[in-house]
Amino acid sequence: MTPTAFMQTSVTLALIMVGLAIFIGFIRLARGPSLADRVVALDMMTTAVIVVCGLYAVRTDAEAFLDIAVALALVSFLSVVALARYAERLGRRNDRDD
Repeated sequence: MTPTAFMQTSVTLALIMVGLAIFIGFIRLARGPSLADRVVALDMMTTAVIVVCGLYAVRTDAEAFLDIAVALALVSFLSVVALARYAERLGRRNDRDD
């Protein structure tokens, strides 16, 4: 097996495994049961999509996908911080109601 064929096979297997991880994360996102579970599942799925961008950049030798991955990572970080802040405020509101 040539190094190029090995690399292509490895990237293909990695894409399949990451696709499976995205599917499992989607199940957790849909089933919950709490907001924290959904936030973690969404963050995990976003991280997996970033990995897909990286793997696709390696597979096609297109460096533009790495820029997309960096931008997506920044947006993902901001969204998780915003959702965590929302969950914290929601928890405080529920504590005051009790």
